[in-house]
Amino acid sequence: MPLPTSLAQHTKSGVRACLPLLSEGAQHGLGHGLAMGRVHEACGPARHRLAMWLMAQTKGPVIWITPDWSTEHLNPCGMMPSIDPARLIIVHAKRADDVLWSMEEVLRSGTVPLAIADMPGLPGLTPVRRMHLAAENGGAGKGDAPLGLLLTPGMGGAQGVESRWHLTPDHRGDQGRWRLTRLRARAAPEQTWEITRHPDHVLPRISGSIKAA
Repeated sequence: MPLPTSLAQHTKSGVRACLPLLSEGAQHGLGHGLAMGRVHEACGPARHRLAMWLMAQTKGPVIWITPDWSTEHLNPCGMMPSIDPARLIIVHAKRADDVLWSMEEVLRSGTVPLAIADMPGLPGLTPVRRMHLAAENGGAGKGDAPLGLLLTPGMGGAQGVESRWHLTPDHRGDQGRWRLTRLRARAAPEQTWEITRHPDHVLPRISGSIKAA
């Protein structure tokens, strides 16, 4: 999936394309987005919605890996205002190790711009490193490398991820409000933003930021 050259992250090894997290994010301290060819983490009660926001900014199929025993299922009707559910390829993993193995293989294949793994627990450092390498190799000779997103329970805490984001509903005031917190990122401090749904836009908009105490 080609990305605008302005949406790039400069690293020691060159320029890495990024997938925007939200529209106009760079103007509010979010940077250019999430670096492609790397694995990121989303946690919090609204983490699945954050995954949808990323999906809405890609084209083509997206692979979503979920434990076969999970009692939580995606609702296609709830997704339709933002994305076409037909874009989703859902993989049901029989074991926890199969979730990690499937994610690594999908990233290595480089066939989709975004791969999402709904984790039953926190992965170890070694599997995360393997996924980073798989994502980097997945873009070799095929254009932009894919992005991996791990959905983890609670406050997250997967070791070795490129960045960690926490999303929770904000039930004050009107419906369709969230608080997005960047818990971890290289060369970027922890920060929280207020996010508000707008009926005229597919993606919500950033309505303000909250400075860390």
